[in-house]
Amino acid sequence: MKSFKVGILSDPHRKTKLHKEAILHLKEVGANYLLHLGDLVVEDNLKLLESASLPYRAVFGNNDSALKSLSGYQIFAEPYYLKIKDITFKMMHLPYYLTPDSDVVLFGHTHQFACEFKNNTLYLNPGEVCAREKPISEHTLLEVDNKSFKVIYYYKEPNQSQWQSREFNFKRSNE
Repeated sequence: MKSFKVGILSDPHRKTKLHKEAILHLKEVGANYLLHLGDLVVEDNLKLLESASLPYRAVFGNNDSALKSLSGYQIFAEPYYLKIKDITFKMMHLPYYLTPDSDVVLFGHTHQFACEFKNNTLYLNPGEVCAREKPISEHTLLEVDNKSFKVIYYYKEPNQSQWQSREFNFKRSNE
């Protein structure tokens, strides 16, 4: 399998400027796909995903009822399953489906970055784009290859221009 990079975001709420910065940054660091875990809240945030010129999928968050009547976007009810190359992903906003039935289980809602590799399943929450619960905007990049998952957690204060990062590496079993 050829390696690939997935940009993972959640919870921009009405902070469209921060959402745009996060998407542009993920493109700059080489994301091949974007996965969004909900609470987009306004259509402008969906338009940013659509205009990123990358394959994307999103799930509805608990604050996305106004978006449910829209069509033409790649946004789905949770839990949503997809496969990229030979890696299975389960996407949700609310952390209600945290069962190991995929290679990668993604969730949002808590506004807290979380990363755990347990029994060959990666559980990941990218944190919050909106910088509401704490004074930082967050997102992650997941690099996948035949042998490992590398999670790069990016964060910055909204008025800063440079993203800071931390890396987490996990060896995958291919059995």
